[in-house]
Amino acid sequence: MSYTIQLPGADGSLVTHRLNEPIPRPVEPAPPRSRVAYAAAHVVGNPLGDNAPGAPADVDWESTMAFRRHLWGHGLGVAEAMDTAQRGMGLDWTATRELINRSAAEANEVGGRIAAGVGTDHLPPDVTDPEKITAGYAEQLEFTQRAGARVILMASRQLAAGARGAADYHEVYNRLLEDVQHPAILHWLGPAFDPALEGYWGSTDITEATETLLEILHAHSHRIEGVKVSLLDLEHEIHLRSRLPEGVRLYTGDDFNYPRLIKGENGSHSDALLGVFAAIAPAASAALRALDNGDEITFDEALAPTVPLARHLFSAPTYYYKTGIAFLAWLSGHQPGFTMVGGLQSGRGIVHLAETFRLADLAGLFPDPELAVTRMRELLDVAGVPR
Repeated sequence: MSYTIQLPGADGSLVTHRLNEPIPRPVEPAPPRSRVAYAAAHVVGNPLGDNAPGAPADVDWESTMAFRRHLWGHGLGVAEAMDTAQRGMGLDWTATRELINRSAAEANEVGGRIAAGVGTDHLPPDVTDPEKITAGYAEQLEFTQRAGARVILMASRQLAAGARGAADYHEVYNRLLEDVQHPAILHWLGPAFDPALEGYWGSTDITEATETLLEILHAHSHRIEGVKVSLLDLEHEIHLRSRLPEGVRLYTGDDFNYPRLIKGENGSHSDALLGVFAAIAPAASAALRALDNGDEITFDEALAPTVPLARHLFSAPTYYYKTGIAFLAWLSGHQPGFTMVGGLQSGRGIVHLAETFRLADLAGLFPDPELAVTRMRELLDVAGVPR
């Protein structure tokens, strides 16, 4: 059966969109062989909770864990408690601790790969002393390792605000990396994702910042599994990748250029730790398995239709991309409502969400088009869009 819907456009008009048939994708829980791939997963807000801006996070744990099982079911690892899960935008440390504990236990039960974000977001914003920042990191590091998750050392807003230069980054990371039980993933999150991280690694000059990061990576390569780079800068990532220590992976966080970076060139490639993979898990899994078989044509065919959607989801202001991730999870039946902690479902307008719906359908991502249409119509009705 074919379904149609009237969608609002940027010019104020209503355009009829006829839905496509979903692209069937097999569920294959074994991880792909050719690349390491993580999807950064969001949390589902409790629809009966008071998830208002500034309120403590009230999480729908059943739906949140079910979404992680969905990702593991497609062979993807889960990058837990990252910015996708609204760290610094609604997910407080109390809820984060429970999230890491629950997800690590689920991963152990199903045999899924998991790594979790370790940061300083539980500290007051005005903490700028490197000693206190290191102690804050260490608290989260100890908790996360005890829970059984691999560690992702996330960028710290406090360190970005308080560091006097590259030396402070060396001091903090040198001490933290001494305490990791397993090789960790470092994270360079650019200001498009979080303006408070402008000048990370001690300089607003990207060349100088890169040199500081590389010094840390080379000094501690035996304690570093990889570095996730989320700068949305294709050429910079390729250049950085060529200068990494042997054995250190580059995990792309570039939600604009991921097909080319993952496929690679001249014998070099990026692995993946991507927010968009949470929205396109079946397609991402199919693409990676094609790459396992050396089939680059099928890899391209699987991911190419997802790129316009990803570029739309991560359009400026980029830090609201997670609204689109949760929206698509709702349309696809992975959660009962379009509710986010911190009230972040208001982060994108109805026209943006309508275009998200259209692009997701063109990529064949809705497993149940009838459900997607029904829920989209309900949202349009609430927004006052005429049918």
